[in-house]
Amino acid sequence: MTLPFASCCLLLLLLLMQPTQAADYRIDPARSHADFGVRLFWLSQISGRFEEIDGDVTLSSLHDTAVVDAHITVDSIQMGSERIRRWVLAPEFFDASRFPSIHFISKPISLEMLEKGGDLGGTLTLRGVTKPAHFELLPSRCPLDAPQQCVISVRGTIQRSDFGMSGHRTAISDQVQLGMMISLDYGQR
Repeated sequence: MTLPFASCCLLLLLLLMQPTQAADYRIDPARSHADFGVRLFWLSQISGRFEEIDGDVTLSSLHDTAVVDAHITVDSIQMGSERIRRWVLAPEFFDASRFPSIHFISKPISLEMLEKGGDLGGTLTLRGVTKPAHFELLPSRCPLDAPQQCVISVRGTIQRSDFGMSGHRTAISDQVQLGMMISLDYGQR
């Protein structure tokens, strides 16, 4: 056995022995959802609820901060009108056939902030475009030792034109309201 081959084998063995970071808590898709709303003609609101949201919350090694990683399935949206639902799934709005999910990854947040609330920054990927996003984390009693009692609520506004949704600017507001209600469950410790 040559020295470079032995070195490669040793390196591979060391990489395989490294512990992988598993999620501490999973987002419970049965008890979680995301909402959106956009003004039509500045008089009425088009709104819907995404019924499929999943992902996880991972604690830092010191268990003092957490990162939320959430995926929303676009075609899980429920709306009052099937005609408007087809339109928001079409290429000029969410373009669900090309971009089937919305993805949010938060910056690390302190566990104390879960209780008090505050600014939740991160990145939002929508229609294949990733942009910085800022949401408001609402105050919550969130006992991480009993995650089934932990509900994380987030709300904020994005500009739809930032994500390539620029059609019907005279009829539809550029501001889109987004919100997530995330219930936790134990992850794969």
